[in-house]
Amino acid sequence: MADRFQNFADLSAEMAAGVDYRIRAEDRGSAVVILAPHGGTIEPETGLIAEAIAGRDLSLYVFEALKPGAHGDFHITSHRFDEPQALALVGSAEGAVAVHGRKDDGTETVWLGGRGKAMRDAIGAALRRAGFGAEVNTTLPGLHETNICNRTRKGTGVQLELPRSLRRHLAEDADLLERFSRAVRAAL
Repeated sequence: MADRFQNFADLSAEMAAGVDYRIRAEDRGSAVVILAPHGGTIEPETGLIAEAIAGRDLSLYVFEALKPGAHGDFHITSHRFDEPQALALVGSAEGAVAVHGRKDDGTETVWLGGRGKAMRDAIGAALRRAGFGAEVNTTLPGLHETNICNRTRKGTGVQLELPRSLRRHLAEDADLLERFSRAVRAAL
């Protein structure tokens, strides 16, 4: 489904903060920011997973749709995601890891993308060591320079695409979520 809104100005002109969507931005002064630009009802569980990875010490940004609707109702494609708090937080960081959701394809493999190839490969290796499937993403590679994960001071970041079934398992199993989060953090 195509996005209903082309940018945050369009979305915020029609939708109300605190009613239709919520933004959580926590600048903890870390070199890396963890974000979920499609949280809440857009790509369920991505906000929870980003929060777990960030822990108490990494900066965190989560945009959450609060109302149900079609995927495109609140979704702003990553290379057009320009919410001001996200831009400021990511723009002040050395690196970023964006947690996204994708449709199930029969596997629980995490697709790894973004322009931060060294960090991407380190995260992939750490996830595989922790027992998760992870491979470089050719379908949704996250390479556009204006992709929110790449809007860091270095112009690089990592995009994680998690299938719905894996996100559901991580949300339901605290130990599994902890193992996943520790693996990503170890790579950072």
